[in-house]
Amino acid sequence: MTVVGCTLCIKFMLFFFNFVFWLAGGVILGVALWLRHDNQTSSLLMQQFEDQQAPSTFYISVYILIAVGAVMMFVGFLGCYGAIQESQCLLGTFFFMLVCLFVCEVAAGIWGFSNRDTISKEMITFYDEAYIKSVEVVDSPSKTAAIKVLEVFHETLDCCGKGDDSPLFVQVTGALCPKKSLEDALLKPSSCHLKLKDLFSEKLYLIGLVALAVAVIMIFEMIFTMVLCCGIRNAAPVY
Repeated sequence: MTVVGCTLCIKFMLFFFNFVFWLAGGVILGVALWLRHDNQTSSLLMQQFEDQQAPSTFYISVYILIAVGAVMMFVGFLGCYGAIQESQCLLGTFFFMLVCLFVCEVAAGIWGFSNRDTISKEMITFYDEAYIKSVEVVDSPSKTAAIKVLEVFHETLDCCGKGDDSPLFVQVTGALCPKKSLEDALLKPSSCHLKLKDLFSEKLYLIGLVALAVAVIMIFEMIFTMVLCCGIRNAAPVY
């Protein structure tokens, strides 16, 4: 059967939106892979000293994004094929998967908004633990490991200290702070606490914008899918 008139227009609009949705899935997948392998975040999240490992909450969120991007690409392809074939079965399956994906995205958005500061707080806590260990008077393997962790943080973020550093930490600043940071900030380097908040806030902001754009596309797709299914049903020959 072939739909005509406004329904035909809806068919091509649905195909177009599904193609955009498929591309959006590819963008999310690409952004997630970039976040996973970004040198800044990777160098920080791979640090450890004693039995403590850098928090993995950020990576868990990234892995969820990778899965969402892959599913979106599959669902987008299914929607494109169903629209071209004018198959009510495929379009019904597509609609169901789209609703499930939309509900999951809304739930993930609510969770992400309520926990938007969790990642930076966990990283700040990890940094502070290494900071405290690094200023111990007695030398030990754990102190050496903590100093190496701080050096990675300082070089990666071009920062040094918490902003309210102890006199003991200031004494060893020359060994722990990057020279570039000291020169640029006139011996008052940027706080690593602020740099960590900015780092993860920027990335979460980017994820939020992409998710909002995808949610708008999904709403249009659900509307067009219902209209096209009704049009296909009405165009079916009656015997």
